[in-house]
Amino acid sequence: MRTCAESFAGYFLRPLGRDYGERLLPRGLEITFCDQAFLIAGGLLWNIYFAGLAILFGFFLATGVALAKFSENPWLNRPAAGFVFVFRGSPLFIQFFFFYSAFVLLPRVGVEIPLGFTTLTLHTSALTTAQVGALFVLILNTTAYSAELFYGALRAIPKGDLEAADAYGMTGFSRFRRIIWPNMLRLAWPSYTNEVIFLTHSTTLVFLSAFPARQQSGEAFYYARYFVDQTFNPFVAYPLVGFYFILLTLAIIGASGLVNIHLNRHLPRPQRARIRFRPQYLR
Repeated sequence: MRTCAESFAGYFLRPLGRDYGERLLPRGLEITFCDQAFLIAGGLLWNIYFAGLAILFGFFLATGVALAKFSENPWLNRPAAGFVFVFRGSPLFIQFFFFYSAFVLLPRVGVEIPLGFTTLTLHTSALTTAQVGALFVLILNTTAYSAELFYGALRAIPKGDLEAADAYGMTGFSRFRRIIWPNMLRLAWPSYTNEVIFLTHSTTLVFLSAFPARQQSGEAFYYARYFVDQTFNPFVAYPLVGFYFILLTLAIIGASGLVNIHLNRHLPRPQRARIRFRPQYLR
C-alpha cells in the first residue's frame, strides 16, 4: 500500500505525461484515497491551462469583436454579430466535435500558402490534440460570450462621459483608452466574472469530446471518471472534483473582486458594484 507521500510523488504531475511520474495509472485494489486526491488535483493543472489561455486570448479578441459590433460600419458589425450569434447559439460540446472533425480533414503535412516570393507552411497536426485544438474552440466560444457582454457595456456608457470627452477635445485612441475602455470594463466586469467561472467549469468537457487524451494525460474530470470505472464508487472521485472546482471558483471570485475594486476606485463605496456568483446553468 502506497503512502500519501508516494502518491504525491508518483501522481501529482502524472497528468503532464508519463515522464513526470508513474508510467501506469493505479488499478483496482491498489487505488487509495491519496491516489485519487493527488491525481485529480494534478489534472486540475490542465483545467487551469485551458481556462487561463482561453480567457487571456478571448478577452482581447472579445474587445475587438464588441467594438466591431458596436461600429456603425455594416462591414464590421454584421460579421461580428454573426460570429457572436453562431457561437452563442450552438452548444459548446457540439463545437468541440465539429472543429475536431474539421481539423482531422486537414493535410497532416500542413497547409502551404504561396506568398509569391516564398511559401508559408502552416503545420496542422497539433490542431487534432486537445492542448491546441480544444483550446482554439474555447477561445472562440468565450470570445463570443464576452463580446456580447462588452457590447452591452458599450451601449450602457453614460452619454455625459462621452460628451465630457468631446468637450476636452479627446478623439480616436485617446478617447477610447481614457473614457470608453475603463467604462466598458467597469460596467461589464461583474458579468464577465461569471463568464470566466463558467468557462473554467466548461473545461471539464474537453476530454468528453472528440479530442483524445494522449498518454492518459487528462484534466480533473477525466481522472475522476477513470477512478469511478476502476472502483465502481462515484462518491469519492466526483466530490473531489467538485471540491477542487469550488476552491478554484473562490480564487477567481477573489481575484476578480480585487480587479473590480480597482476599476471602481473613483466611485463612492455605496455605488461600487459587487462581484456576485450567478452561474448560467443554460447556455
